[in-house]
Amino acid sequence: MYRAVTRHIEVTVEPNFVPEQSSADRSRYFWSYTIVITNSGEETVQLKTRHWIITDASGRQQEVKGEGVVGEQPILAPGERFEYTSGVPLSTASGFMTGRYQMVTESGERFEIDVPAFSLDSPDSKRVLN
Repeated sequence: MYRAVTRHIEVTVEPNFVPEQSSADRSRYFWSYTIVITNSGEETVQLKTRHWIITDASGRQQEVKGEGVVGEQPILAPGERFEYTSGVPLSTASGFMTGRYQMVTESGERFEIDVPAFSLDSPDSKRVLN
């Protein structure tokens, strides 16, 4: 599991390779990832936008920006959490993702929180230690 905390808001990510939606012969590899956003702060916040940078093993990057996550813009009161699962395809057997969410407080203050960089590894990928 991967974890980042910004302004008392914790984001954890658990990626999972999905072999039944992947095909090494067709250079298609698919992962699901479950994200939990927990508000440990003292003010209610709403997730407004997402910004992802997805990098495959060849260094190709894809940028994804949009409103909310999985069609929602969740509101999190102090102590509340929001969990969702999404997915990402790559043409290589490994890669990684990183991102940010734009949040807004009840008073209208906008700020960004970090999504931890997380690794996408399939059983077909070869690990290289540097």
